[in-house]
Amino acid sequence: MIIALAAISSFLWFIFLVILFRLKQTPEAQLRKRLNAMIDEAEGSRAPKLKKNATPTAIRVNEGVPQIIIQQPREALYDRIVKPLLTLLEERLQKLAPAAIREQIEDKLFRAGKLGTWSVARLATVWLISIALFAAATLLILYYRPGFNPAQRILIVGLGLFMGAAIPFAVLNSKIRQRQKAIRKQLPEFLDMLCVSVQAGLSFDGAISKMIKRMKGPLIDEFQRMQHDVSLGMTHQYALTNLAKRCDLEEVYLFTTSIIQAEKLGTSMTRTLKVQADNMRDRHRQRVKTEAMKAPVKILFPMVIFIFPSMFVVLLFPAIYTLIQNLGNK
Repeated sequence: MIIALAAISSFLWFIFLVILFRLKQTPEAQLRKRLNAMIDEAEGSRAPKLKKNATPTAIRVNEGVPQIIIQQPREALYDRIVKPLLTLLEERLQKLAPAAIREQIEDKLFRAGKLGTWSVARLATVWLISIALFAAATLLILYYRPGFNPAQRILIVGLGLFMGAAIPFAVLNSKIRQRQKAIRKQLPEFLDMLCVSVQAGLSFDGAISKMIKRMKGPLIDEFQRMQHDVSLGMTHQYALTNLAKRCDLEEVYLFTTSIIQAEKLGTSMTRTLKVQADNMRDRHRQRVKTEAMKAPVKILFPMVIFIFPSMFVVLLFPAIYTLIQNLGNK
């Protein structure tokens, strides 16, 4: 009985302390919440877009006086180690890259649409690092496998240097081809919608603005960049010429040339767009037919390597096995 009374009294005393503590902390919690809301509002008006890794400001109440403690955001491993190392390598190695290589990289970045996003100096540094890594790998192979003659050693080293120099450009060329394929696939639909919009009464720039808001893709990004160039004061002719150079496709060259001539000669933009849309649709249809005609030739090698051996095993093995058994019994 005494133990039960002691347990009940202890429980009630604990509840009383908890309630007292909560009542004491409630004004401080309200003040902290109000200060946090004021700080968030001020930071939002000053910097609308905050970084995802930003650390919030801490509020500490000491003897009824709130104190603001600004916690510095903790930098990621890339910002602390990898990025400074890459910057140092860029400063040291970009002087070793030939000017022709930097111009070639700049041209490929321009055609890939990444000239303002990717750095020419960094890609040149990556190119030099790739050559050094492949050269070191070939030297290690020659060190641990000394059975090669001098001609083979020279051939292996040259092959390693060639692979180290070619792989970064091969990756960049692959990105360019993928982007060009996506642009070529999206161009007929874009021209159809653009022609319909212009026929509905919109201007050429207004129709492009509508298409930019409703569609996505690399072609839309290029037209958005063209609109940005025009808004900065560039002429339509120069902006369309740069767009065709960035895309580097025959279809885009034909489209931009027709638009420039229509603006110069004052011909109907609606008729020009309709002709171009029909032309692009026909070219797309012919390209699809060409790819379909190549399919039997492309499927021949997988059939010979993978399908025909399985068919031979399934069809001929029982007959050969029966023939061998019959010859054995005789």
